[in-house]
Amino acid sequence: MILVAGATGLVGGEVCRLLASQGMPFRALVRESSNPARVEQLKDLGAKLAKGDLCDEDGLKDACQGANAVICTVSSMPFCYKPGLNDIQTVDQDGVSRLIDAARAAGVKQFVYTSFSGHMDQPFPLRDAKRRVEQHLKDSGLAYTILRPSYFMEVWLSPAVGFDAANAKATVYGAGDQPIAWIALKDVARFAVESLTNPAARNQVFELGGPENVSPHQVIRLYEAATGKSFEVTHVPPEALQAQYSQATDPMQISFIGLMECFAAGDPIDMAATQKTFGFRPMPVKEYVEHAATAA
Repeated sequence: MILVAGATGLVGGEVCRLLASQGMPFRALVRESSNPARVEQLKDLGAKLAKGDLCDEDGLKDACQGANAVICTVSSMPFCYKPGLNDIQTVDQDGVSRLIDAARAAGVKQFVYTSFSGHMDQPFPLRDAKRRVEQHLKDSGLAYTILRPSYFMEVWLSPAVGFDAANAKATVYGAGDQPIAWIALKDVARFAVESLTNPAARNQVFELGGPENVSPHQVIRLYEAATGKSFEVTHVPPEALQAQYSQATDPMQISFIGLMECFAAGDPIDMAATQKTFGFRPMPVKEYVEHAATAA
């Protein structure tokens, strides 16, 4: 039995679909406030539901009973963020640490944790929380796999962060020539699921990206070729991001600006060895762009 924490999220939902397609029994941790439609989708996949959240020690204890592995893709950012209730401190740091402790107490054998790239390494609340959780997991005695994906294409090539392909407008953080190892959500989920059965994933940390490093300007040129549109590009220099960072007060806002600053610095990842370890090639940016352009 696999326990999935974050099952109603984007990566966690894909993890559940993969587990179901492979006939692997799984239990989904869902909160009382979880999106009812997504909970129904989990039921349709055959998930057993465990009601509770990461602040509920008793609920976590029950959820972990009988599980031999946990996959955790939980984050309060950005969709579930509620200051003081469901935020970086209570969920991303304290909550995930509590889940690790509950898994260890229940005799769980393996814990797969989705963090983010090691290049996202300047101090900001989400980065600090994830690195502390990584260390807590390493110290727990559980067999662990820590996944550190780069920037998700579905998020960072979307209007949510200023990349509006439908209207041929793109906000670029930094000069635009910095290499980034963009990765698809589905590939992160696949790495998580395959870590369960791959002995080489035991007690390892994997930096994850696509098969090649591509700059924001190169991505824009791919979109222009796929759509036949010329993009209007706005650059946000690092100095402007630093000014925003110094004025921000909310932990989520500080963290988003921190992620943008790291984006501006670039996030290149060599995936050659990891592809051999897992035996599959993640989706290239060009393929993602062509699919996105066709669907638009």
